[in-house]
Amino acid sequence: MKIRVGQGIDVHAFGPGDHVVLGGVRIPFDRALAAHSDGDVALHALCDAMLGAAALGDIGRHFPPSDERWSGVDSRDLLRRVDLMIKREGWSVNNVDITLVCEQPKITPHAEKMKANIAVDIGLDAGDISIKATTTERLGFCGRGEGITALATVLIKGW
Repeated sequence: MKIRVGQGIDVHAFGPGDHVVLGGVRIPFDRALAAHSDGDVALHALCDAMLGAAALGDIGRHFPPSDERWSGVDSRDLLRRVDLMIKREGWSVNNVDITLVCEQPKITPHAEKMKANIAVDIGLDAGDISIKATTTERLGFCGRGEGITALATVLIKGW
């Protein structure tokens, strides 16, 4: 068996809106994340981590913002597509670790639903997925409430 580790990061600024989507969960909020898709930084970072671990490039290569097919797309659809891509190459995800960096909205009340969504989409047990949140103690753009950063790490295995 072979194993590989991948990491991903995604950042989106806040814009007008009434909710954010994180880990496939619609969270009521006084702003939205500005993006070509639904702006789900958690799933975008996870897709990049999976693609990187499998040496398949990055999310922008496969789903470019210049392609209108991906305008407003549900990032859970992207995650399922990325999972199929890595499976075609003989890989499967072993576990997922995601950290969301933001002052608001609060992540913990939604973390279990995020884990459940990811588990369903890539065929893992929810216990193999970690969703964590941290702040930057009001430092930087996340600390000023200008946006959200997501970091993801995955372990993939193959034969």
